[in-house]
Amino acid sequence: MPPHEGLAHLKEYNIKDSNVELIGTEIDHKVKYKSAETEPAWNDGNVGQHAGLYIWRIEDFEVIPWSKEKYGQFYDGDSYIVLYSYKVGKKDGQERLQHEIFFWLGSKTSQDEAGTAAYKTVELDEFLRGVATQHREIQQQPSDEFMQLFPRLKILSGGVQSGFRHVETEGQPEEKSMLLRIFKHPGTGSTVVHEVEPTWQSLDDDDVFVLDKGDKIWVWQGKKCSPMEKAKGAQVVNDLTLAKHIDVEVISQIEARSRVVVDLLGGKGVEQTEFQAARPVASSESQPTGQRSQRLFCLSDATGQLTFRLVKGGQPVQSADFDTNDVFLFDTGRSIWVWRGIRASRSETATWMKVAQSYLRQLQAELGEDAALIPLATVVEGSESPAFLKTISV
Repeated sequence: MPPHEGLAHLKEYNIKDSNVELIGTEIDHKVKYKSAETEPAWNDGNVGQHAGLYIWRIEDFEVIPWSKEKYGQFYDGDSYIVLYSYKVGKKDGQERLQHEIFFWLGSKTSQDEAGTAAYKTVELDEFLRGVATQHREIQQQPSDEFMQLFPRLKILSGGVQSGFRHVETEGQPEEKSMLLRIFKHPGTGSTVVHEVEPTWQSLDDDDVFVLDKGDKIWVWQGKKCSPMEKAKGAQVVNDLTLAKHIDVEVISQIEARSRVVVDLLGGKGVEQTEFQAARPVASSESQPTGQRSQRLFCLSDATGQLTFRLVKGGQPVQSADFDTNDVFLFDTGRSIWVWRGIRASRSETATWMKVAQSYLRQLQAELGEDAALIPLATVVEGSESPAFLKTISV
């Protein structure tokens, strides 16, 4: 049996230990494009030709289209590629397509899946002629740009290579309770539906929880939850009851009978009346690592030797600060952008990802391990995304 087959050989990908080193940077562009020409996922007649949202999941080293009915739903044991193509105007009045590629890494995805997603993202960019904005997305701290694609994001436990309950095989019985946490993402206002451990320690006063026991569904509304979260909780319950007709009971935390949910989650005898648990998905704005001053660095070999130097620190960054002959790393304080000039040298364009990796490790040393979760993206001169342009002064 090949080493990538079977659960015994799966190595979980640790984003905090190995940030972005899986992205290939030494393969020649022509070789990548040739490979992209033979990838069925990109050659469906729509990718690169029409505006829209496209999602693929990595399955056994292959790029498999994700069902449109499941757009917005991800499994924490998987890796995905998301392409968002949209029309922008040109000076001559014509329209052209602009592309943003996100490779999303679940918190429990395997090393093989993460590496395949990263490599195939580069390949897809080559297929799109190298002008797409590329985003690395981490489940625990997605970028605002990613969240804006999904008004409702649902993250479940399990995955294609997983032995968890959610592995998608017909006829498998559910062996445990499912607890879903529903909350508003602080960065974009999108609703997040996230499966959490079915234990009373997962409860939080600020949010809504849906407990599916198989024969009955309980909705526990935290005493500080918002009306929107209550409404989204009702939608989640509606989705769950479409496939099975079972009893549903809605309980507010302020009611004495709300203790029944705590008991069902293993909290019998617990006298606690207030609950607090860290949200499984955070915004970069709400993290300590997001409280940094702006810094702009230049990667250049203009002197004959490759150097990486600070250009600006603590001052607003302007478009005039970028040079078409070089590569720049821009730390906005909330996210990291790599800007590649169209006349940058081969050594500069081949090294930018290693430099970004090194910079993230430096931030980890300064700010702690969670710095590895900082959103990272790269843009090409002339095809900058709207999100990048908002970060700089004209």
